[in-house]
Amino acid sequence: MSTGRVLIADDHPVVREALRLVVSSKWSGFAIDEAGSVADVEALIRSHKAYKLVLLDLLLPDAHGFSGLISVKKMLETTPVVMVSTRDDPQTVASARILGASGFVSKSMPLAEMARIFEAAMDGQEGFSVPGKPAGPAIKTLSDLKQRIDSLSAAQLRILLALADGKLNKQIADDMSISEATVKAHLTAIFRKLSVHNRTQAVLAARPLLESPV
Repeated sequence: MSTGRVLIADDHPVVREALRLVVSSKWSGFAIDEAGSVADVEALIRSHKAYKLVLLDLLLPDAHGFSGLISVKKMLETTPVVMVSTRDDPQTVASARILGASGFVSKSMPLAEMARIFEAAMDGQEGFSVPGKPAGPAIKTLSDLKQRIDSLSAAQLRILLALADGKLNKQIADDMSISEATVKAHLTAIFRKLSVHNRTQAVLAARPLLESPV
């Protein structure tokens, strides 16, 4: 019997139950953790660290655009992440692929098809039921931005996302249990890596990652 751990992240209990059914029917020996927010996901990753697969809702309540995917990939670099969403237009799917997703499933697809994509992702293959052909300047901008975001440390990424939430340095310091001086040092590094000069420009530069797909 195969063993391992899978993380299912969706804010709708019915969807989580459906995904749990798919996973447990395919891999009966796997432990399954559930989360309803990006914060819950991050807490579970810090607790368990090792996951064979993460199933991640694109639009969790505390996510900005693809911030959930970016955060998970920063914490679990080699773990396959399959995005789960009602939004499966080619542009959204292409963006998820560029940002490191191993697969993308629509919540409306048959459960058997979901299982096929989950299995492909765990086998190191891509699992995309929608073509998602990268095209146009927006995709190129996203690809270039990903390289800069990848250069950020985990702490710097967390601070950048906090900037997008409009948090002040003191709030960020309190949330991360660090000093304001440390926050400022990280901000200096963030500005340099993103080739910007201030926090407003940093948020604007990261906007393609943080805007919700339409």
